[in-house]
Amino acid sequence: MPTLSTRDYRNILIALSIYITSLMAANTLGIKLMPGPFGLHLSVGVFMFPIVFIMTDVIGERYGKQMAKFFVLAGLISTALYLAYTLISLAAPWSPDGAWAQSAYGTIFGVSARFAIASLIAYAVGEYQDVISFFFVKSRVAKYFWLRSTISNIWSQAFDTIIFMTIALYGVYPNEKLVVIMVSWWLFKIAMGILYTPLSYLGLYLLRAKPITTE
Repeated sequence: MPTLSTRDYRNILIALSIYITSLMAANTLGIKLMPGPFGLHLSVGVFMFPIVFIMTDVIGERYGKQMAKFFVLAGLISTALYLAYTLISLAAPWSPDGAWAQSAYGTIFGVSARFAIASLIAYAVGEYQDVISFFFVKSRVAKYFWLRSTISNIWSQAFDTIIFMTIALYGVYPNEKLVVIMVSWWLFKIAMGILYTPLSYLGLYLLRAKPITTE
């Protein structure tokens, strides 16, 4: 690990806040579906989740592979804790005074719990794949940050999408349609990641992007 200054610690905490917020927003708000291309639908989480993958690339570029892995671990703990809180909240008895919200609460957070389980597993696989592939591509193929970030995201988002969609939506749709939805979500998340590339460079600039070359 590199020696960090007070400014580095501040920047890491701000970046971690953005990272965790984007992850939790994708897990909770992602149950909303919006119209997609070709008569399909997309989760609104496709706007938030690419930020999660981009952030590990930015942090990894600036502070090295171990720091990027710490971010993934923090997200894993946060998602697991959120899932535990959700299950406890769903299992707790209702007061008659709150019965007006019981049905909607159970429906929304019941679905959210399944999404959180799917996200926990998919996130762990996808994000670690992102960190590993980012540094693999960096060392062997791509000189430019935007290119290695894009390549690693294409790879890791495939893992994340397949695992998440299988756990979250298997049995909800016929298998053929589920595969089509998987592909459309994957392509859209890649497109959003590419669209967010300027934000990556903004993040590197704000972190004063000369890399600390340690892993």
